[in-house]
Amino acid sequence: MSRDKISACVIAFNEERKIRRCLQSLTWCDEIIVVDSFSTDRTVEICREFTDRVYQHEWLGYVGQRNTVREMARHPWILFLDSDEEVSPGLREEILAEFAQGASTYVGYEFPRQVYYLGRWIRHGEWYPDVKLRLFRRDCGRTEGQEPHDKVIVNGPIKRLNNIIWHYTYDDLRDHIETLNRFSTITAQQKIMQGARFQWSDLLFRPPLRFLRGYLFRAGFLDCAHGFIIACLSAYGAYMKYAKFWELSIRQQKPFKDLPEQ
Repeated sequence: MSRDKISACVIAFNEERKIRRCLQSLTWCDEIIVVDSFSTDRTVEICREFTDRVYQHEWLGYVGQRNTVREMARHPWILFLDSDEEVSPGLREEILAEFAQGASTYVGYEFPRQVYYLGRWIRHGEWYPDVKLRLFRRDCGRTEGQEPHDKVIVNGPIKRLNNIIWHYTYDDLRDHIETLNRFSTITAQQKIMQGARFQWSDLLFRPPLRFLRGYLFRAGFLDCAHGFIIACLSAYGAYMKYAKFWELSIRQQKPFKDLPEQ
């Protein structure tokens, strides 16, 4: 029995160190499409080893870029994967077994994601299980959400699979902190654009609550030093998000001058 075909869709930018692992884990799909945001390294060259469907497109944000690559797909099912992720062999076999059964009543499949961070797989805290809906019927789903956090929304029933996506996240602490800095800026700007109102309670209480949630309530302490560092940086990211939101809010009310008056 022939199964429904799957289009693997990847967005990329300057990921020459990780993109090969990603694409090798997708060779069982019926096509691979990559939309690159004008990388300056060997990302595009490596991608062309796996597929001739490599396109360059200006960055539209995570939501816009995912919807762009989705529209390029030829097949009825979409599998989204980030360039720093890998489909585990177990998940590949689970998906193929699911599709081998014929027509499905489900329009989407979600599965857990496990992070490799500073030389260790993270098994607790906010980072695991980080369940993602990444496989869905093209005509029943699309990417929505607020930058920089996108999510797939589908119209119909969803099934959760057991096997995982592997996520090779930040290269080091510097990379982690730089990403938090970039994402906190994007989130603060989104809040301003949406007309949200800054509240001191967010800045005062959300960072420590974020630490407690990841380290204690979600048992991040079981990942030892790694769990502590992750919880601390998650709290730092929350702090930076609301501190930048405060800064942009007061800039709206009274723009800063270059030099203070004497």
